Amino acid sequence: MGNRPTILFSLAHPDDESFMVAGVSCKYGARGVRLVLATATLGDAGKVGDPPVCSREALPKVRESELRRAVDLLGIDALHLLGYRDKKLCDADPARIRGQLVRLLRRYRPAVVITFDPNGFNQHPDHIAISRFTSDALAAAADPRWLPESGEPHRVPRLLWTPPLRPEEIGAGPPLGNRPGVDFLIDIQAWSARKAEALRAHRTQHLSINRIWFDRPDPEAALSSEPFRQAWGPPLLSRPETDLFAGIETG
Repeated sequence: MGNRPTILFSLAHPDDESFMVAGVSCKYGARGVRLVLATATLGDAGKVGDPPVCSREALPKVRESELRRAVDLLGIDALHLLGYRDKKLCDADPARIRGQLVRLLRRYRPAVVITFDPNGFNQHPDHIAISRFTSDALAAAADPRWLPESGEPHRVPRLLWTPPLRPEEIGAGPPLGNRPGVDFLIDIQAWSARKAEALRAHRTQHLSINRIWFDRPDPEAALSSEPFRQAWGPPLLSRPETDLFAGIETG
């Protein structure tokens, strides 16, 4: 895949990419970084909107369309749909999802992987499950005994998690940079309008998106930065760090 530096996002649902990494996608895509998104489910057990945007039966296809629209807006280079049921991800066959993720890790060889923290950001069971499956795959991808037919082993230099904050706490309360667990704080102010557009692309989820992002006294504050916690990686010279690739050789 060449020497182009890569970030892999390993997430659970359509709209996770817009909630968590929309600004990072725009910022680093503009720098020439390859962006790869693995989405485990199509959110088929999610909301349909009020008034409804679509029928319950049509929801998976509609949410896939919303996801692809957001991916286009954010400049994500590659989307991989893993094909699991919403709210049932914890029941996935570990060998199957490990294989899917190991193949992606060895194919794209990312320098940075971003997923949910072990508590799932907001304790959603699918978020917790994809965090666990991602950590499992990262260890397996570095071990040549696992899936040798899938390519050369790859050890990811840095794994980042969502911070120990609920989504509605971002942009509210004490400065994010002073909070424990905020190891990276990425300024995305230049891309805040694009993040808002990507969020609004998920029309079926407008109730929660409006509540968390737009129906607040200062929406711009929430849309101006994206925080992350380092699970592992090179030691940080400062906290919060302002570049996801700090301390990493990118070729």
